Amino acid sequence: MKHIRVGDLMTDEVVSVISLTSFKEVAKLIAQHDISGLPVLDEEDRVVGVVSESDLLSRQAAGHPDGGATTASGAECTAAEIMSTPAVTVHAQESAPEAARLMTRSGVERLPVVDDEDRLVGIVTRRDLLRLFLRPDAEIRRRIIQDVLVDSMGLGPDSVTVHVVDGVVTLEGRLKSRSQLAILAYLAEQLDGVVAVVSHVTAPVDGPVPTSLRGAAHGPPAER
Repeated sequence: MKHIRVGDLMTDEVVSVISLTSFKEVAKLIAQHDISGLPVLDEEDRVVGVVSESDLLSRQAAGHPDGGATTASGAECTAAEIMSTPAVTVHAQESAPEAARLMTRSGVERLPVVDDEDRLVGIVTRRDLLRLFLRPDAEIRRRIIQDVLVDSMGLGPDSVTVHVVDGVVTLEGRLKSRSQLAILAYLAEQLDGVVAVVSHVTAPVDGPVPTSLRGAAHGPPAER
């Protein structure tokens, strides 16, 4: 089953700076473009760090008389001195749910997107990822029928009745085995844009549910 990839959601026109960019210029760019942070690049466009609003505020909170724009010696402070490193990055081919989990674990609001050599190719934000949950109900229903029932499980498009309201999927019908129930619920939950799955599908008792899928029909995974 196909997930939306980071490359499908990212913005490829990225506001970035180099290591020697001054504190004042970084702050100016963040304010001008109304963004929460930006990547710091080396001379080969590889991401070496990220400067966020939090980094700027931490610098200012340290008690510098000019708000943190200079070092203790009076030299102008640069992006390299205030950035968070190593940068938390993601590849364009990774799935959007993987990016969302990484963003949540790392406590960041945006992820630089890099190629195989860590060169910057785009950026993806929490707002971009939230667009997944704005997917029309009709599109979610179509993908459950085609991607889950037909392509993944080899069933007919009418084998299960699918209703979707505000991202909540309700399944009704009868399948041949209990293992199919768990697989159906599990695959439906993994679909981009699905908030929850309520299954009223039944099946004859024909053996235990596979261990790896046991409980999948009773609610969405703990981590989205």
